[in-house]
This record gives sequence, C-alpha cells and structure tokens, in this order.
Amino acid sequence: MKKLIAIALASTLFGVGCTREDPAAVEEEPAVSSAAQMEPAPESPTQAIMQSYSCESGQVVKANYSSFDTATVQYQDRTHEMHVAVSASGARYVGDGMEWWTKGSGPGSEGTLFHHQADGTSGSIIESCVAD
Repeated sequence: MKKLIAIALASTLFGVGCTREDPAAVEEEPAVSSAAQMEPAPESPTQAIMQSYSCESGQVVKANYSSFDTATVQYQDRTHEMHVAVSASGARYVGDGMEWWTKGSGPGSEGTLFHHQADGTSGSIIESCVAD
C-alpha cells in the first residue's frame, strides 16, 4: 500500500512539473484585426509598400502602407493619414472623414474610397479603383 501511495504521489508531482507556466504569468499575443491579417505587411516601417490605383473617374489614389496598422492615402492632391479598422474582409483604413477599403494586394486588387460616417460605418462611395 505504501508503494502505491508513493507511486501516485510521484506521478502527480511529475505531472505538475511538466505543465505549462502559470497561466496568469503568460502574456497573450495582442489581437490583430482581420484587416491586418489579410494584407501583407512590411516587416518594418523602412519597408513601406506604395501602391497606385487607377479609378473609374480617371482620378488616381496612391496608398503608402508603412506598417501593419496605418496607411497614408493621397487623393486629389491631399494626404490623408488613416489607421486600420475592423472589416469582414480585406483591409479597411479610416481617417480624415474618409475610408479606404482594399481587397487583395498587388496589381488588379481593388480599392474603394468612401466617406466615413461619424457612427463608424461606411458612407457613400467617392472612388472605385484598381491597383496598377
């Protein structure tokens, strides 16, 4: 009987020693929006991605993706600093009362410029574009 208790105690202690760290001490990975997951992001701000988009109206939108969560959008000689926002698909950036929503990456990908509503939703379409 003493052997059985000793074996049970040893196996319990062995099992405890093999478990993960205290869950409270483990740092969780920060949540990344689906937009950031969908689009390729540069490894560092020094590797910015610049993409030019030709729009149905004849206008050009230029987007500079300098990090996971920011885009600088140039439209009609104005620069708009935007930050990533939640989206069901694609990458969505908001700022300056505007919204830039892309689907896909590289030539042929789509980009749509919207008015951004105060309640956080997309407003009317300003431009529909395709990446050059």
